[in-house]
Amino acid sequence: MADATRIQRELTHFNKDQSIVGMTLAPDENDIRHLTATIPGPLSTPYEGGLFGVDITLPDGYPFVPPKMKFTTKVWHPNISSQTGAICLDILKNNWSPALNLKTALISLQALLSTPEPNDPQDAVVAKQYLSDHATYVATARRWTEDFAKASSSGFSGKVQKLVEMGFPEGLVKKTLEAFGGDENMALERLCRK
Repeated sequence: MADATRIQRELTHFNKDQSIVGMTLAPDENDIRHLTATIPGPLSTPYEGGLFGVDITLPDGYPFVPPKMKFTTKVWHPNISSQTGAICLDILKNNWSPALNLKTALISLQALLSTPEPNDPQDAVVAKQYLSDHATYVATARRWTEDFAKASSSGFSGKVQKLVEMGFPEGLVKKTLEAFGGDENMALERLCRK
């Protein structure tokens, strides 16, 4: 079983840490081992201005085994599956240590957005484009950021209105949509589970 005391302590430290600008981390209200996070796109990258949702599951054995993380916002990146959001990052696999925590994992994800590793890809198609046609890779990553990671560019208020009309509270709708980078289907799925 994951250590609930450690998880709560990590959440408290994360939410008090003023150096984490723009990131959020919140547990599911029914299961502290299931969390959602948001990561702002790093400056001077194709992801700048985007807000990327991350789904986190803490398996039995956490912190001795790594958290399971995947992007819920579509991302065009060599180390992130463009289909599933699966992430190829060493600290989420073999290089995990109990000395690491959710904060360091999320900061590492943001750093991964800044410095792709195309020679160790999760998405071979994106990696090939990154290596052979970098300008197209950058343009595609920017377009995906615009289309999927920027709430304002994807009719955010319209999505909020539609979900509110389904009977969900507006504040919860906004928070859930933001956690999933404006992905209406993922937000609706989460809202229906609550």
